[in-house]
Amino acid sequence: MVHDRKNGSGERIHRTAIEGEFTISTAHALRERLLAALGEGEETEVDLSGVSEMDSAGLQLMVAAKREAAARRKPLRFTGHSGVVRDTLDVCDLSAHFGDPVLIPRA
Repeated sequence: MVHDRKNGSGERIHRTAIEGEFTISTAHALRERLLAALGEGEETEVDLSGVSEMDSAGLQLMVAAKREAAARRKPLRFTGHSGVVRDTLDVCDLSAHFGDPVLIPRA
């Protein structure tokens, strides 16, 4: 799922979602997709609510995407962190590293 939307100030925000595995087996394809997404708008949002499995390769990809976005001077936000993503970030003590709000849904 990929679509664009405008924010209140009229700047273009490219939105994309990652669904299913965010693992070593999908890392190459997802890397290409994330890098392409960074080139699509002035800002990029990546919805992680559909991630069902994540390993260290997915985490490395998040770090690399944030670094690339910073090098391009483009905001990149990860949103809708699934439970699997939150667990991975917590285990690695990286929840605060990305600067994105990690919301915990009500039980």
